[in-house]
Amino acid sequence: MWSSFWRSRDRFSLDELRYLTDQLQKVQIVNNVNKNFVIETLRSISELITYGDQHDSNYFDFFMERQVMGEFVRILKVSRIVSISLQLLQTTSIMIQNLKSERAIHYMFSNEHINFLITYTFDFRNEELLSYYISFLRAISGKLDKNTISLLVKTQNGTWLVVSGSSWQEMHGLLPKQQQTLNPKLVGVCCLNNACYEEVVSFPLYVEAIRFASHEESMIRTAVRALTLNVYHVGDESVNRFVAKAPHADYFSNLLTFFQKQCLYLNGMVSETLKNLDSDTTTAILNVVDEIEDNLYYISDVISAGIPEVGRLITVNILQLLIFPLLLPSLQLDAVDIGAITSLYLLCCILRIVKIKDLANTIAASLFCPPEAFVPDSETKLNGHAPDHGYEIQQTENKNVIEVDGCSKKILPSLSSSSLVHPEDIISKGVSRLTLRDALLSYITAGDDLQVLSSLSILATLLQTKELDETMLDALGILPQRKQHKKLLQQALVGEDLREDQLFSSGRSFIRDGFSCELDGYLQNLKEQYGVACSSLEVGTSPSVHRFQVLDALVSLFCRSNISPETLWDGGWLLRQLLPYSESGFNNQHLELLRTSRTQDSYKNSTYALLEEARGTWPDLLVTVLRDEWKRCKRAMEAPSPRKELKCMLLPLDKPSFDDVLPNKSSFVAGERMCKVVKVFVLLHQLQIFFLGRALPEQPPTCPPSDIPENSRARNAALDVSGPKLGSELRLVDAVPCRIAFERGKERHFCVLAISVGASGWILLAEELPLKKHYGIIRVVAPLASSDPTIDQKYSRWLHLRIRPSTLPFLDPAKLITHGKAKTKAPVDGRWTLSFMDDESCKSALSMILEEIDLQSNEVKKRLKPLLNHEGAIDVPDASPHPPDDASSSNATPSNSL
Repeated sequence: MWSSFWRSRDRFSLDELRYLTDQLQKVQIVNNVNKNFVIETLRSISELITYGDQHDSNYFDFFMERQVMGEFVRILKVSRIVSISLQLLQTTSIMIQNLKSERAIHYMFSNEHINFLITYTFDFRNEELLSYYISFLRAISGKLDKNTISLLVKTQNGTWLVVSGSSWQEMHGLLPKQQQTLNPKLVGVCCLNNACYEEVVSFPLYVEAIRFASHEESMIRTAVRALTLNVYHVGDESVNRFVAKAPHADYFSNLLTFFQKQCLYLNGMVSETLKNLDSDTTTAILNVVDEIEDNLYYISDVISAGIPEVGRLITVNILQLLIFPLLLPSLQLDAVDIGAITSLYLLCCILRIVKIKDLANTIAASLFCPPEAFVPDSETKLNGHAPDHGYEIQQTENKNVIEVDGCSKKILPSLSSSSLVHPEDIISKGVSRLTLRDALLSYITAGDDLQVLSSLSILATLLQTKELDETMLDALGILPQRKQHKKLLQQALVGEDLREDQLFSSGRSFIRDGFSCELDGYLQNLKEQYGVACSSLEVGTSPSVHRFQVLDALVSLFCRSNISPETLWDGGWLLRQLLPYSESGFNNQHLELLRTSRTQDSYKNSTYALLEEARGTWPDLLVTVLRDEWKRCKRAMEAPSPRKELKCMLLPLDKPSFDDVLPNKSSFVAGERMCKVVKVFVLLHQLQIFFLGRALPEQPPTCPPSDIPENSRARNAALDVSGPKLGSELRLVDAVPCRIAFERGKERHFCVLAISVGASGWILLAEELPLKKHYGIIRVVAPLASSDPTIDQKYSRWLHLRIRPSTLPFLDPAKLITHGKAKTKAPVDGRWTLSFMDDESCKSALSMILEEIDLQSNEVKKRLKPLLNHEGAIDVPDASPHPPDDASSSNATPSNSL
């Protein structure tokens, strides 16, 4: 046998296939002696069959006649060597993946050999073997269609075959007669052109695959999910009934149980990260988030297969395993396993990714229930005999605490507006009136930055969920008015009873009866199907009341100073969606709400804060930053959806930009503060324009730069608008001689000159030209702003200056810090100490620098005046007073002493 194996033959020939088959049939046992020969034979046969499928049908005819698949199964039975199992699975996978002809695939699946390999007891303790096995299953699933899937299932009457008439004739015409005789099971129950939908009792491919659905290795889980999707998307009704009935329906509950564990793991990581933020934990959170979102997209793909019973199973399991017991109660109560921020993130993900109408509307209707409604009866009782889920609730001395079976639980502070829920309304007749919807609004008015962002995100997600009924949006108070008008107009066109004044009234809401009917239907379904009873009296409230509760919460948000500008922008986006886009669409209630004293005070405060930055650390960048943020805010407000990713809800917003612990007077801290002030002002200013029903301009209304005055130091020094350049020549008019040491023991002589050109300003150190009197060469250039000139208290000839960088690194998009990446080290502010010949020279330099700082500040204010005087908000003076005389006596520690 061994000598004949090495005879010279054409590798890709029918003779070679015949020879290899003969050699394989002679093998009676596989051991360490002949295992390599068997492995090579199996590999070669697969190559020849793949080659023949594309070039010569006689190869596969021989493969069928000699029952080579049966030989593969026999080799597996007589072998206990893992490498043989590996090669056999790989050989079969390669053949299935590469066979193109429908006839060949039908033959491969038509006998019991494939199902035997699927159900064979492999030793899966070998990870490589498990990987090959899963690849084998996935290869099979890739060839499934309505004809081939029936070859792999069994019905009560045996193997079930459903093929079209043409496919059946093709198989009968091409299969040899002896093959038909040898495989009587090939013909089971068959209907030409019509499917016989019998009860499927066995589907090994699916059953064996879902055993590994929760495997710890992500690659295996991914392969199993791809296989199940291939099965679901075939669209075979009998198979669909098989996967949706017990015990196989447990796959979907197990899938959601596994997802639930991932959510709890994510919550633990988020809680830890909020306490100790670093790049490692942040990266780990983002990895878990990616996996959670992948799971939801898989669930969405399952739903897209269009199997009604599977969609119902997924909806029920999501609600019963995740939303009702974990996510919704955590929006208010403390004694839960998951945090409110994580819960809101997961709710947003589910609504955005899992497109099920009943699921979306059930979640929305649940927001009208108190959190106690989702706690099982076994945990709490309402006075010991409540028919539905509830608590034994007693009012305590602290109005923000309720007693639940003897345990104190905090409740969120109530909303401030008279139209919202008040503390005295929370406990009424033994029933909590604070609903989950109230909790969301409470987060907006009184929560921290992440709570506000999370609440805004869930409201924005609900607003954009197409599966959600518009009446449900109206009930929540977040239906855009343009959609309300469209709905009312449609009702009028179809002849419904609708008064003309209601249709064209700017304070309109949906017809109360239709609104109440649909909401009550969902609430009734919650009670009957899931045992969740909504006892809140707020359900009967008019949608217009709910609408103004949301508007009032958003207006209150804009008056808060402890919220990040980015979060306020999200609130501005939501407000813009809820209100009409023209002044004519506003009614008196709108205008009264949006032009309250607190709203105007907030806007004026932001205007004064911006004005203060004109004399702050970065006035030279203020107009540039304002223009950039104006465009960014305009894009964000007019965007079809919030620009921020959902995963940002899980990461701290107010994080330091740099690793360094910088002092409060650092120019970088001042730069970040300036950017926040600009963002808040831009948002409130654009909202003011929006409230007036005007279009937002592309650029903020500012004055153009002024010309350089004739008597200015810049003109006297022969500088133009481009500013000073190192090594260039200038006139030393008003320059004061001084000394400075940039290195210890190396003192240098310069002339110091302060110059402002428009909104820019510099402190120049120039070396006087010996052969050209009153002229010098610029050697050092530093920003004028934030120089904070101070005469030393002990040595009156010393002038201390703070030198900030020329720009802010976080204004460069290429240097922006992203989550999970290493932070940038911030350069520290420099310190100069200039030594003058006498006290008068030192005071002259101080006066010159302060005068140029005033000119620079006044120029910035002048450019901002049209913007700041919007609708008479404030009156910007043409000039600002000089700093107090005692500025020269302020404390400063010199870093360079001369």
